[in-house]
Amino acid sequence: MRHTGEIAVQRRAGVRLAEHGSARVRAEIPEVAARFLESQRMVVIGAEDREGRVWAAPLTGPAGFVAAAGDRAILVEAVPGAPLAGLFDDERDIGMLAIEPWSRRRMRINGRARRDGDRLSVRTEQVYANCPKYLQRRTIIGDLEPGERAARSGDRLSAAQREWIGNADTFFVATHAPGLGSDVSHRGGNPGFVQVVDDRRLVWPDYAGNLMYMTLGNLELNPAAGLLFLDWTTGDALHLTGSAQVEWDPRGVPGAQRLVEFDVERVLQIDGASPLRWAFEDFSRFNPPATTNTPRVIL
Repeated sequence: MRHTGEIAVQRRAGVRLAEHGSARVRAEIPEVAARFLESQRMVVIGAEDREGRVWAAPLTGPAGFVAAAGDRAILVEAVPGAPLAGLFDDERDIGMLAIEPWSRRRMRINGRARRDGDRLSVRTEQVYANCPKYLQRRTIIGDLEPGERAARSGDRLSAAQREWIGNADTFFVATHAPGLGSDVSHRGGNPGFVQVVDDRRLVWPDYAGNLMYMTLGNLELNPAAGLLFLDWTTGDALHLTGSAQVEWDPRGVPGAQRLVEFDVERVLQIDGASPLRWAFEDFSRFNPPATTNTPRVIL
């Protein structure tokens, strides 16, 4: 199915429409992709909730907790908690990103999912690899037993959360286009690449990518978006949901082809959301310098 949002963004960006887009992505899981999945300890999923909000959340487990079960079937030996708890009791669209920071490899999987006991069953619609750009190298150094997860929520960012975002080098963005599915993508850059305008607005640069514009294409049709910021050393997760729009003037931000402005509607912080502990190794050589045009964090 042709994605009218992607086509609109590609046309404005000057991309040749015949060469790029989700309509050209296969639904089958290649053998190399199946092997990659089976070695993963974490995937990030995204979906639209029953109120029309979009959220992104991590799922973790031992190697093998995600596995292909056929040429278009994936089983995940985990089910999401907040903010997606109970959502997949009914079948619905899902976006999934399998990401391996130590090798800078990642793979996107979009399809339909339903809970099957203590696992998710996913029927794939799109399966494809992403390039390693803007992905910081990290390795797992610890795996803790799950503990009590303290949660706090609100409708705006606290000073500590604004500082967390302003110092982040990585986040994940989930989007959804009605009738066309959900998607999760990675965004990375040097610390400061996400600008914290105030306690309800963020801005980040859209760097050169794969020219498919799956995230921006979804936003063209539906501004709802969900962001996930992980604290890689503590396992804490910061979930944001709100609306995003593309600003086509990059305003001189280094490396930016355009900007994305995000307005926060709900905030959910879950301490200890992931048992994995990661050590930072190095930044991607593709990262442009972070902008100094506006304050990185406004407290």
